[in-house]
Amino acid sequence: MHIVALTAFAQQKGADTPEFESLVKSEMRTASHLKSFEANANTGNYDVGHQTLEFTVNPNNQYISGKVTTVFTAKQPMSSITFDLDNALTVISVTRNGNGLTFTQNNNEELVINLGTTLATGQQATVVVQYNGEPAWETGSFMTDEHNGQPVLTTLSEPYGAKDWWPCKQDLNDKIDGVDVYVTAPSQYVAVSNGMQLGTTTSGSNKTTHFQHNYPIPAYLVAIAVTNYSIYTQTYNGAAGSFPIVNYLYPENQTNSQAQLGQTLDIMQFFEDTFGQYPFHEEKYGHAQWNVGGGMEHTTVSFMGNFSRELIAHELAHQWFGDKVTCGSWQDIWLNEGFATYLSGLIVEDQDGTEAFTSWKEQKVQNITAFPNGSVYIPASDTLNEGRIFISRLSYNKGSMVVHMLRKKLGDATFYQGVQNYLNDEDLAYAYAKTPDFKAHMETASGLNLTQFFNDWVYNQGYPTYNVTVTGPGPGNVLVTLNQSQSDASVSFFEAPVPIRLHGSGGQVLDVVLDNITNGQSFTVPLTFTLVAAEVNPDFDLISINNTVTLSTITLSGNLGISLYPNPATNVLKAHLPDGVAISHATFYNTLGQKVLEASTDTEWNVSALSAGVHFIKLETSEGNVQLKFVKG
Repeated sequence: MHIVALTAFAQQKGADTPEFESLVKSEMRTASHLKSFEANANTGNYDVGHQTLEFTVNPNNQYISGKVTTVFTAKQPMSSITFDLDNALTVISVTRNGNGLTFTQNNNEELVINLGTTLATGQQATVVVQYNGEPAWETGSFMTDEHNGQPVLTTLSEPYGAKDWWPCKQDLNDKIDGVDVYVTAPSQYVAVSNGMQLGTTTSGSNKTTHFQHNYPIPAYLVAIAVTNYSIYTQTYNGAAGSFPIVNYLYPENQTNSQAQLGQTLDIMQFFEDTFGQYPFHEEKYGHAQWNVGGGMEHTTVSFMGNFSRELIAHELAHQWFGDKVTCGSWQDIWLNEGFATYLSGLIVEDQDGTEAFTSWKEQKVQNITAFPNGSVYIPASDTLNEGRIFISRLSYNKGSMVVHMLRKKLGDATFYQGVQNYLNDEDLAYAYAKTPDFKAHMETASGLNLTQFFNDWVYNQGYPTYNVTVTGPGPGNVLVTLNQSQSDASVSFFEAPVPIRLHGSGGQVLDVVLDNITNGQSFTVPLTFTLVAAEVNPDFDLISINNTVTLSTITLSGNLGISLYPNPATNVLKAHLPDGVAISHATFYNTLGQKVLEASTDTEWNVSALSAGVHFIKLETSEGNVQLKFVKG
């Protein structure tokens, strides 16, 4: 079983939850193939049409016997056709129109078939490949395991693992038009695959289950599973009609799983309301339990290691972002993973509220900024590095926050319209998209040139740190001046709308967003109250950390190496000071700007009488004055 440790990338400041890391690991398990495989140029001379996949398996055995019928159309004159197929599998025969064809399996993990004649451009043909063998277990593409003493077989082909268990065309250019999948297994087991189950037939001790999926699908999203599943079916009633949500569950924890699965209907409703009709509504959605900790978004049936809300939302989001519109290269994986991660955040915002969503964004920003560099877009030199493609800090978390920043830059109405246009583009829907395709739709919807935004946040690296000065702190206008530094030299300046929150002495709060396009830029902000505190990026709408604020002649932030602990604090709050720094005075404010506590020359304070929630502490020190934020528990 191939599980890549991500500690080198993300297990530091702002590290993701173990659940999120298991989700990432499951989606990258077979990415070890990237070290030895790229999209095969030898499969580029034909278009795949319909495929009929007939598999005979037993979850007790690491073995498959298969028959794959492929309809294809020549894109140029061709006398042979090449499929991707691992050499652990042995081809028994190949036929066309019932006639045997010669073939070879080579060291490039290719099946090369001599068609016996030359096809003209545009000519259609069909070949039938029969094969068998023991798929390599260690790749994780075709896995036999057990649960509660029962055997279970599952597949996981992202990105290049499909060839480990069936002859196919693995690229991000050509989707299969549709598939019929027949899974033959011992009759006591339940089989799972993409699309609708059309029926079962029994022969002796075996049962064959027929599934049909009539939407375009890439090879890596075709999947099967077999074990003693219990089937739990929900019905989703949407504005355009109803369809089933079919869940294949381990019987030993079916009751608990069913209780958790109730939230799927609300998540589906939110995604439909926000992004349009579920892309495969004429068939089904569903889940199949497996022994991997995270999930995988196989079209119409996500394979799930648990049924948490985050995992349900992430894999369901992929049905729009990744399955309907699929990234057109692994350099563009953020179009799959960044969006799926962000949509799980939108569920937090919708169901838990603004404060919870702010905490979600804060965790993402802390994780992203744990290192100073790294781009959302995968450099060409890293497309064979599975750890880089599926790095949670960049492809998932930074990708999700880039989507959020674009939403804040364009406004909700424009942002969501642009995203819907992208999903519904007839050239992209049920096909492939690259970053320029998405950028073009967002530019059309907004009327803006977004080249600078995409250069800064997608193609290049790092993030800004702001030094903000506010002068004229009394009633009337104040002057806010923004300066920034960059964590990575690839970006000389980050153009961004910068959120500033101003707090007044009478509890007033004013939020402003300043469109920062140059360093040292100043903005006049009308203010009707006396200023006592200011925050940069208070709700974590930007990827930015270590920001400082200077209020008039009093420096408020730049923590000078001072840290507060415990944070949150229930009874006593303490300050850890670096050598040479001494505190002469401490003033506590609540979020209304009201002074709630005052002390001098202390490094710990009794805060038990303070109300629960966010507070600010202004410390006057021997090295300057700082403002820090803490939470009273």
